[in-house]
Amino acid sequence: MRTSQDTYLHKGLRSKLVDSIRSKGITNESVLGALLSVPRHFFLDSAFEKQAYEDRAFPIGEDQTISQPYTVAYQTQLLDIRPFEKVLEVGTGSAYQACILAELKAKVYSIERQKKLYDSNKGFALLKQYPALRLFYGDGFEGLPTFAPFDKILITAAAPHIPDALLKQLKPGGCMVLPLDEGENQRMHRLIKLDNQSYVQEKFDEFSFVPMLVGKR
Repeated sequence: MRTSQDTYLHKGLRSKLVDSIRSKGITNESVLGALLSVPRHFFLDSAFEKQAYEDRAFPIGEDQTISQPYTVAYQTQLLDIRPFEKVLEVGTGSAYQACILAELKAKVYSIERQKKLYDSNKGFALLKQYPALRLFYGDGFEGLPTFAPFDKILITAAAPHIPDALLKQLKPGGCMVLPLDEGENQRMHRLIKLDNQSYVQEKFDEFSFVPMLVGKR
């Protein structure tokens, strides 16, 4: 069962976590402020309230995890979110990353392939605080063409390749951040779309993600 109490203890633990993430090289104060504002323990079972502010991933069921806070901050910093940008998130999971994006005043469209996780989030009271956050059930490889184009796209699972359908849904000048599976490791990439046929690709640090899978469950 999720908790809905955010006490001074939780806020203190959250502040220490943010200080730790800052010390690891995250410099965007808006991103750090979002992590400070969003109560991560709300996204986990109440038995893990204190552990929620350890800088590590946790299982959330359906073979999925809530990402390590440093990873969330790293991807969000690469996206360089500006207020009112349309952002497609592929892989809602616990909805923690989606709330961080919404806290930065983005218009968030988040898609989840696991029906149980999607249904759980539809009843998650905290998400009602973010009217610009919309949840969808579907195949992340297909994206949301009805709502395209997007200013930014974030993939929160290890993609076997750059999904062509998602690249088509990205605005020229927009960017996509995703971990690409390179065999033994997963490296964070950022793509800047130049026009409908080309993009610039940058490579960053290695991370560990669950795989991005085709279809719905």
